[in-house]
Amino acid sequence: MNTPKLQALAQDLRKQPPPSPHEKLGGYVIAMRSLVKCRAFLWQFTGIAPTPFKEFVATGAGDDEVAQWFREQSKVKDAAAIIRWNHEMKCKLLSDLADSYLTYYETYIPQFCPHPNRVRFFFDVYDDEEGRL
Repeated sequence: MNTPKLQALAQDLRKQPPPSPHEKLGGYVIAMRSLVKCRAFLWQFTGIAPTPFKEFVATGAGDDEVAQWFREQSKVKDAAAIIRWNHEMKCKLLSDLADSYLTYYETYIPQFCPHPNRVRFFFDVYDDEEGRL
């Protein structure tokens, strides 16, 4: 479902990295990045399945429309719970990740992050790799 509206909104990630995971959409950190990359990092918390999200994004909905859809579809309505989750995600240390991720990042970070010694939090991997750290 590749519409002209979607093509106009699509970002060429070869020319510019996606937004920092710290940027919020609909009140959620990493959601803007997920929108741009159509990734499914936060679906367990919100209860939103990746396929309906991708289908809605494919309609060519703008950022505000996606933010509204996100708020409507999320099973989490408590603002404090969302804030707590945002902070948990933003403050997630690499050491808090599952062993499979730790093993992967053990070689990935020195290879792809220009400042591997600055990478402490999970979001730092993205920000350093994409020149924001």
